[in-house]
Amino acid sequence: VQLQASGGGLVQAGGSLTLSCAASGRTLPFTAYGMGWFRQAPGKEREFVAGIDWSGSNTPYADSVKGRFTISRDNAKNTVALQMNSLKPEDTAVYYCGASRRTIPTTNYGVEYWGKGTQVTVSS
Repeated sequence: VQLQASGGGLVQAGGSLTLSCAASGRTLPFTAYGMGWFRQAPGKEREFVAGIDWSGSNTPYADSVKGRFTISRDNAKNTVALQMNSLKPEDTAVYYCGASRRTIPTTNYGVEYWGKGTQVTVSS
């Protein structure tokens, strides 16, 4: 499956952005994949941000984004979104979406398919 993330940009602290990830070229239906968002800041390892199961009923989050970020998916459109509110400078990173068959990817090792990242920059 190919994943394409979009929606990044420059935003002031306290602002909002919505990222989107579109899936294509899959041999299994989109509902076969758990999806996740990860991010990597300069000089740091890639870290888990949020995940979602096939139905949208299970959505784990990293503690650092709980209450500010919301992950959702549209299985009819083969997309997953990350609504980011109350953004902070420490949210600045390249954001990646990832997919895993039949589970929610919450670690880098759990991701089977990666998309190219999209840059999010939060100014203070």
